Amino acid sequence: MKINKYIALIFIFVFSFIIPSVFAQSSEETGIVYVKPDYKVVSIDTVSTSAPTEIIIKRDSIYDPLRVVTNKFGKNWFAFATAGVHTFRGDFSNLGSFSGTLSPEFSLGVGKWFTPGVALKLEVMKSETRGYSSEEHPHYAYGDLMHSKDGRGYYKMKTGWWDFSAGAILNITRLIYGYEGFGSNRLMNQFLVSAGLGVVHHTGYRHSYGSDNELSAHLELQYSRFFTKSKMFSLDLKLRGLFYHSNHDGEYGQGDYAAQKVDYSAGLNIGFTFYLDKRANNGWSKSTTQLYQRDFREDKIYIVEEKASTDAKIEVGTLTFFVFYPNNYSGRNDAPNVPDSPVNALDYLAGGIFTQNQYVNTNVITSKLLTGASLNGQPIVDIPTEKADNNFLINFIPRGYEIQADAPMSLSLLPEDMMKFRERAGYYYAPIFDGKHVWMYRVDNATLGQQLADAANYNETQSFGLNSRKGYNIIKENMQISPDDRLVTFADVYAAINENTGYISDYTDAKSVDYIKNVLNNGVITMIQVEGFATSQDNSNGAEIAVERNMALSQYRASTVVEWLKNGNQKLNDAASQIYLLNENFSSPIITINDSSTRGLNAKLNRFVKVRIHYMIK
Repeated sequence: MKINKYIALIFIFVFSFIIPSVFAQSSEETGIVYVKPDYKVVSIDTVSTSAPTEIIIKRDSIYDPLRVVTNKFGKNWFAFATAGVHTFRGDFSNLGSFSGTLSPEFSLGVGKWFTPGVALKLEVMKSETRGYSSEEHPHYAYGDLMHSKDGRGYYKMKTGWWDFSAGAILNITRLIYGYEGFGSNRLMNQFLVSAGLGVVHHTGYRHSYGSDNELSAHLELQYSRFFTKSKMFSLDLKLRGLFYHSNHDGEYGQGDYAAQKVDYSAGLNIGFTFYLDKRANNGWSKSTTQLYQRDFREDKIYIVEEKASTDAKIEVGTLTFFVFYPNNYSGRNDAPNVPDSPVNALDYLAGGIFTQNQYVNTNVITSKLLTGASLNGQPIVDIPTEKADNNFLINFIPRGYEIQADAPMSLSLLPEDMMKFRERAGYYYAPIFDGKHVWMYRVDNATLGQQLADAANYNETQSFGLNSRKGYNIIKENMQISPDDRLVTFADVYAAINENTGYISDYTDAKSVDYIKNVLNNGVITMIQVEGFATSQDNSNGAEIAVERNMALSQYRASTVVEWLKNGNQKLNDAASQIYLLNENFSSPIITINDSSTRGLNAKLNRFVKVRIHYMIK
């Protein structure tokens, strides 16, 4: 992948020497426009062409659930134990009753997962083989001579043994559905298969009648049930087959009798697996696949020229805006997922309510509020998002995240406040419960179980208006902005893509909205850069867990904004397939925050997506 980048840079280097002899380049970053000296531009047209008018390096960061970053040798180890029963199927197993072929078995083992789908294990088993031996050639035989229904004579047979084996394990569930991530409640039921080779050492009753040592082959189907999201312990059910040489029961085949080719045992075991460190079973970071390509299909910019005059001008500029997110929220494929209602995380940021959930059983909630009973476990449903350029019917509470200064989106859970809301809105709003933790704003399901250091962090109690014109000066003073960029707010861009009416219009700058609309309607979009960022804040025990979680948040935040831009404006959608760059500066998307609060300005300023829209306009 690096080679593609270097090739592109070589092309650019060569072009920089050839083309300036004929043309003048207007901007290295915002696209390439060539205008002859002493000429002016009188019109701009774009047409599809296969000619390489410009070399674009496209870089996408994609989390692939089937790719992970493998850990060091000391990680991802597990230990297991099983107990069960098997039936032995040898040359004379049908002479007596089925129960006479049953034996208990026990095993202990250790193993290591190299990826979420592939592991190796070492196992030792202790058991015995019970069955029957013929009257003519008794092996491992004991007891009195017995006779089958057809009159054949036979003895009971028994030999003890140890089996030492090594095998490979495939986690079929993860190979099909991908790695679910650490602390996920997905894939609590998993199916595995394993195969291996072993060495059997016979012991016990008259074992010298047969081979002391032989090889064995192992085949196993396993069902594992996990009970916690950490997946450190599983209860296992195993169907196991062990296959031996034909003389495992001492029968070689003599005289007119030929021994069967394979002796085997088939058993059913139950047991458990314990993972030896907190991240042993689920401890992989998801791999980021970087895709680089040179694109020769970019729209070619044709320029009609005539002798320049002093009033001719093409403006080349950059619009910069930031989208700020609540803690643990990325908006990826995010609910409210209501039939016939579009799912849009940016509408939630612009004008959403609380968690966008309501309680189902109004009468039950009323009764519990009056008696002071807990609401945990009561069923809830999603409330669809609304476009923020509407005049909301529910306009008596704060709406949106970081839209209104000093008006946070979390609502009171006091009975009187919830009842007042229900009287006016017709329903009870609902928080999100995760055990004893009560989230009072939307979070991703993948981060729902994260335990925060401070109980107050579950409640959004501060707002600085960072997503609206109210926080414009704070953004300007604290965020990194290129001197030539024109800073606008998320609310301004939202209003330009939709309409500057209704609720959102109170939090925009009308001149900025009109300017953005002019760029979108009359300009040429040459490049759009999108970068997602998350804070280092994480109160789990493992630093690796924090990195994985925050990498995912930063990635999905950026992807959410990309999809919103593409779906919101045709011109942005036309440009998007070629020129979106995610985290193009190769810097870490995780920003270190030395503060336990997720509600303060320092934390909020570093949970964001930065967007730069490069354009040309006549």
